[in-house]
Amino acid sequence: VEVTDTSSEDLAAAGVDHRGALLELNRLFMAWVETEYHRRTHSETEAPPLARWEDGWDRLGGLPALPTAADLTEAFLWSEFRTVTKTATVSLHANTYRVDPALAGRRVELVFSPFDLETIEVRYRDQSFGAAIAHTITRHAHPKARPETVDSGPAPAVTGIDYLALTAAAHHEQLRQDERIGYHALYGPRTDRTIDAVSDHAQIPGQLSITDLDPGNAAHEDGVSA
Repeated sequence: VEVTDTSSEDLAAAGVDHRGALLELNRLFMAWVETEYHRRTHSETEAPPLARWEDGWDRLGGLPALPTAADLTEAFLWSEFRTVTKTATVSLHANTYRVDPALAGRRVELVFSPFDLETIEVRYRDQSFGAAIAHTITRHAHPKARPETVDSGPAPAVTGIDYLALTAAAHHEQLRQDERIGYHALYGPRTDRTIDAVSDHAQIPGQLSITDLDPGNAAHEDGVSA
């Protein structure tokens, strides 16, 4: 698989915008995962990942308890402890916030996304006291929250074979012949063996849906943006 960095200029030259590029990337990735990765024998386990997954849950007598959107959001939040001042304020990395006056003098936990210091939840003794009110914001992201930079090394040699396009074509043919290939139907209809399965439409609050990126989406036509 040939992987290279793509800039906005590269996309413009190819006549593709960011939304279209992301939709295409997700389409090709899903085709590769379902057609190749899930079904190819793994070099370490000596079995296809999908087969091991199904065998494991067959032995346990049911499907996994899937995390909710709230569970996933909570798993990626950071937190720090601060003591509330007499004037019901707390400071976090040069920012100041107002909190419930009842917490004055208390040591509280501030829970937040490292990439958004404007939204802070205040907790005391594992109880939520709501969102802190931003008073003075000078830093919008945690100082340790830095985007990953990967040294891609020299560009791979061009082979002339569009592997992803071939994989996508094979995936499309499988979807045409067998409705159970898609993620939404890997295990067929839901049964009473399904344990605590959540809605297929569960989504992290505030997360941009892939359908929102579709240029034809009605929300975009109405001028609504994320």
